[in-house]
Amino acid sequence: MRCLASPLPPLLTLRILLAVALALGPLAAAARPAWAQQTGEVAFKSPHAILMDADSGAVLLQRGADELVPPASMSKLMLLLMMFLALRAGELKLDADFLMSENAWRKGGAPSRTSSMFVPLGKTAKVDELLKGIIVQSGNDAAISVAENMKGSEAAFARAMTEEARRLGLKKSVFKNATGLHHPEHLMTVREIAMLARHIIREFPEFYPLFALREFHYRHHKFYNRNPLLGAVAGVDGLKTGFVKESGYGIVVSAKQDSRRLILAINGASTPEERKDDARRLLEWGFKNYSEAKLFDAGEVVAHARVWGGERMYLPLVGHGEVSIVLPRLPAHPKVTARIFYKGPLKPPVKKGEQVAMLRVTTQSEASSEVPLYAAEDVGKAGFIRRGLDSLLYLATRWIP
Repeated sequence: MRCLASPLPPLLTLRILLAVALALGPLAAAARPAWAQQTGEVAFKSPHAILMDADSGAVLLQRGADELVPPASMSKLMLLLMMFLALRAGELKLDADFLMSENAWRKGGAPSRTSSMFVPLGKTAKVDELLKGIIVQSGNDAAISVAENMKGSEAAFARAMTEEARRLGLKKSVFKNATGLHHPEHLMTVREIAMLARHIIREFPEFYPLFALREFHYRHHKFYNRNPLLGAVAGVDGLKTGFVKESGYGIVVSAKQDSRRLILAINGASTPEERKDDARRLLEWGFKNYSEAKLFDAGEVVAHARVWGGERMYLPLVGHGEVSIVLPRLPAHPKVTARIFYKGPLKPPVKKGEQVAMLRVTTQSEASSEVPLYAAEDVGKAGFIRRGLDSLLYLATRWIP
């Protein structure tokens, strides 16, 4: 992977420096500052946190975001994703009846003394009821019942959850059950929790409104959504809380204000009040202090990538439409670092519109935006002599500092 970087002064010069960045030679990435330096002016207590722009995936703040910790019921987002996939594919029906087994009842129902939907032993519940019971009440009996009825056993369902996580690019998450009840190997990072939430929001708009349900009635029970920010912070409409004593209190939450949506995941808070306070102040800080900045118009060349053995030596790179990043509002001209990543040199043939690189812009506070870059035109394979000369040139220049 080729990584070319340049420290940037005011944002105005970013466009110029990006155009020549590939000629500067590979530079070592800057050392990551301590987490205490990444939080800017906002103070919070949770040891694990990440604040993300939902549209771009830009990270506005992070602390301990890549440490594997018990996710508790926040991992039910993967269970819900599996249900959404099956519902969309027609493999699962909302009016289907699922049996409450003795195993699901004992491990997640009334005898378990955990969050439960209280489906009676040996009775059935509609998939629609179980879905809402998981989202609103975080019912462990409902989660286990779904797992058993969909895959035959909770263990098989957990393996399928891990497989789906890898398919989505969640490289660290491991699932050992459907509930999030503590298991020493059932672990996620807050970064991957936020990534999972972003995927659900973007890919399943028909189901996402369920996360904003304030209450749910089942038999003679009335359950209230456990998300403490619903109605407390403007625009909050999901997603999930979690608690196990091994990791503390956590929440993955999303809010939309005007046209912007943010996603926050925190874990390790000491009390429910600390969790609520941290989440509230981080969301409010993110909306107040960050905004989108356009760098390039649609079709405008961002940079050039080296091509080996092609009809041309350098390939122009463009974004998919406008190229925009998320930056802090203050200072007015933030210092940022731009890096363009690609597996270089590129090898032909390269087709116009093919994603071949990634632009990453990072601020001093460790806020970062990533934008995919695409080939602006076709590059075919050169003849034998041209490829040989290109190889000699590449070998002669790759070590030049």
